Amino acid sequence: MYSFPFFLRRALLACVVSLCGVGAHAQSPAPIRLALIEGLSGPFANTGEAVVRNIAWAVERVNARGGVKTSQGLRPMVLERYDSKGQSEEALSALKSAIDDGAQVVLQGNSSANAAALIDAINKHNEREPAKRVLFLNYSAVDPVLTNEKCSFWHFRFDAHADMRMAALMQVLREDQQVQSAYLIGQDYSFGQAVLREAKRQLAEQRPDVKIVGDELHPMGRVKDFLPYAAKIKASGAQAVITGNWGNDLTLLVKAAREAGYEGKFYTFYGNALGAPAAIGEAGVGRVIAVADWLPNVPGKASEAFYQAFRQRFPKPTEDYVHVRMQLMVEALAQSIEKAGHTDPLAVALQLEKSRVSTAGQTGQMRAQDHQFQQALVVGLMQRQGTPGVPFDVEGSGYGFKVVRQIPAEQARLPTTCKMQRPAGA
Repeated sequence: MYSFPFFLRRALLACVVSLCGVGAHAQSPAPIRLALIEGLSGPFANTGEAVVRNIAWAVERVNARGGVKTSQGLRPMVLERYDSKGQSEEALSALKSAIDDGAQVVLQGNSSANAAALIDAINKHNEREPAKRVLFLNYSAVDPVLTNEKCSFWHFRFDAHADMRMAALMQVLREDQQVQSAYLIGQDYSFGQAVLREAKRQLAEQRPDVKIVGDELHPMGRVKDFLPYAAKIKASGAQAVITGNWGNDLTLLVKAAREAGYEGKFYTFYGNALGAPAAIGEAGVGRVIAVADWLPNVPGKASEAFYQAFRQRFPKPTEDYVHVRMQLMVEALAQSIEKAGHTDPLAVALQLEKSRVSTAGQTGQMRAQDHQFQQALVVGLMQRQGTPGVPFDVEGSGYGFKVVRQIPAEQARLPTTCKMQRPAGA
């Protein structure tokens, strides 16, 4: 795990605080606690640990420059882990523990269902106990309703939502005249349902000539053998699969498709890492498409230096999954606390909703209307490492993603239906 002083376990932190006494506390302001509520065990534990690495590195970088400037002095950030096991009930229990431990900032992302439950609970908690308010920073729960119908003043999303990602993918698919039929498959929960719904809507609008030959949802995190699904995809004659699957549900799906001899394309939200490229192997060259806020092969010296710094910090091939948006999220939080001068959630939220941050050559800005981060998106095509535009591979697989489309933030932006209820003083 991560070493002292940046990533103290809660018990160690409590011990240090109690031993230091009042005088030492005045000299060393209390750290800013970030409570990461994520599935760190169970079928999607690898995705949770990937998040830990990303946010840990972002926190390290803030602390390396002394911490966050506040009226109390420089305050370090401390990342504290709470395992939701991927379940909403566990996430809500973890939220209560985090609040009891004194956290004022909650981070979560790997499940839109869990995010929706947290938003509702935080809304109620903040109204009931204004002296113990918390902020919710979301880095990857991308169900569009979270910044539309369910938008909240206390919730900030730093990932592009599913409709934005689908629109980016469609910029490539609408020009791919080889695709005349598509199979839609996804995880059976709010996000997976939203992806398939939007895929149908955008295909009808932009590629009405494409026939949908499959439309299927499967249990999330419970399918061990995707060969029956792959057989149906192959039998359908689909020339492309469109999926929002992530984690093992994606890796096992593409692996089964390879084993079944499926030769069509995969248009994915997350096909660029966590075992998917290695699972499909050579069969994915020129056929696996992924959309992201950033990819390692985005051209530019700043982007290259950023990626190489991450790989130096986490050199194991299995640790090779970095997200610029998570770095921007932590930087936006640090910036907003510094502008507020303290960590009061209301004051920080008022700064956060107008934050603008840059790193690795990427710039993003929070939209105050719905607290949806606005940033550029990219679409990549799987190719062999070393081919033009692919200096870096993924997870030591020998395959990387060539950037085939860059979508500026202005083009990636979509309207919102958010009617945000703002607290008194906001």
